[in-house]
Amino acid sequence: MKRLVTLLACMIMGICLITSCSVPLKNSASRKNGLNCAFEADVSVTLDKLQAEGTLHRFGDAMWDIEFTAPNTLSGVKLSFSEGNTEASYKGLSFSVPQSALPVKAMMLNLIEAVDDNARLAELKGEEKDDTLEVSGKLEGGDYIITVDKDGRLLSFEMPNNKLKMLFAELNVTEDAPSSSTTSESSSATSVQTTQPATTTRK
Repeated sequence: MKRLVTLLACMIMGICLITSCSVPLKNSASRKNGLNCAFEADVSVTLDKLQAEGTLHRFGDAMWDIEFTAPNTLSGVKLSFSEGNTEASYKGLSFSVPQSALPVKAMMLNLIEAVDDNARLAELKGEEKDDTLEVSGKLEGGDYIITVDKDGRLLSFEMPNNKLKMLFAELNVTEDAPSSSTTSESSSATSVQTTQPATTTRK
């Protein structure tokens, strides 16, 4: 009798396990990838106690900049990111990244890595909420959530453990973004053509 009860219990557990594995997550979904493009957008940033606003540009893979309009300590400061390098400028004058902008620099590096990594995917996968899709991931700096609209365009970027939230509005796509490798190859080809000596014909 005990063996029969044990056998029945094992069968029921097995059926439950198979059933749970075969049923997909209710809100799991995929969406076309609209991140792989050059764009500009208004951005509102909350980083712990810091509130900032500005204009964000993505020119391509690893090529971004952000220019702040608020608060006063950052207004007019522009941070440019290109393949691992960061430059700061104010009204055309370049200088080292100011102390007040260091937290924002770290925040931007996380955003750039997360968006660029996902922009390389064929499609975006995540959790569907209303008309948006939340794409979760992990960076060295912590876990993140990218929210995109029905076209796969960027709506927000969050790192809850870092008390970071970025909201994007008035996003305008300027063109399909070239990858950093494509840009480098194009620059090299242009350089070769420019430096090639001209030949003259003697009469």
